[in-house]
Amino acid sequence: MMIRKRMREGFSRWIKALFFRKKAVKIGIYGPPNAGKTTLANRIIHTFVDENEDVGVSTEVPHETRRVVRRGEVQIDLAANSLQNPTSNPNAKRNKAKLKLDVVDTPGLATKIDFRDFMAYGMDEEDAKRRAKEATEGVIEAIKWLDDIDGVLLLMDSTEDPYTQTNVVIIGNMEARRIPVIIAANKMDLPDSAPQRIKNAFPQHHVIPISALKGDNMELLYGEMAKTFK
Repeated sequence: MMIRKRMREGFSRWIKALFFRKKAVKIGIYGPPNAGKTTLANRIIHTFVDENEDVGVSTEVPHETRRVVRRGEVQIDLAANSLQNPTSNPNAKRNKAKLKLDVVDTPGLATKIDFRDFMAYGMDEEDAKRRAKEATEGVIEAIKWLDDIDGVLLLMDSTEDPYTQTNVVIIGNMEARRIPVIIAANKMDLPDSAPQRIKNAFPQHHVIPISALKGDNMELLYGEMAKTFK
């Protein structure tokens, strides 16, 4: 009887694991060009998957990312990750945030893409026109992906005026689709950073100041993600 009971319990756990596993939520990283989307995606992968794996390449040239890139099943587990150092403050409470997600890095969204902007970076006219065409196609692809996204990390450059046509259109699109949004006010490490401007412009959303490049405030962002996107 005991053996049969254990077999039934084991079979029950197997069935639950097979059919009731929590799926990874698809989190899209959106924002205007050069806001730091790929840098943030790489930061997440380096921290929780493999420090030598990159989702994409970041450069100063706009629209370096021109196709959606998805990295599946990334497990954010702050309680187990070396991101926290309990020895630095033994009395501090450890963040136990957990979240299983697919990271979706998207091309920079823009209301207008002019090939002449790329020529300022040394491209000839033919290459600049090709880049502009690919970037336009990437924007269309990123918008289509919103139909299959569970939540959005919206990156904004905290050194720039947030109240732009692009940002307003992005926010309006997310709100119309009722997609959960967290705004990451990136580049807080720069001296002219002003995250408060973003908070003032979009007070209806959570705004987390971060530096995707330096890793500043990332634990706070991960904790907010675990609450918002669970």
